[in-house]
Amino acid sequence: MKTMTCRQLGGACDETFTAATFEEMAELSKKHGMAMFQANDADHLKVMGEMKALMEKPGAMEEWFAARRKEFEDLPED
Repeated sequence: MKTMTCRQLGGACDETFTAATFEEMAELSKKHGMAMFQANDADHLKVMGEMKALMEKPGAMEEWFAARRKEFEDLPED
């Protein structure tokens, strides 16, 4: 198991997520993001806007995702 924060995953806070795989980690982050969107959290909405802009650049989202995956893989086990 490995632990990352919302901020490490591109978010806006220090809430932690623990998962065995990067895919599980991404899913936890996604659920948190959806909850923050529904709560209309200003900090998270700002980051989501930045992510949307990133997605408009060809290849940028793939590079971002690969960097987060590498960061996860480089973490020590909890």
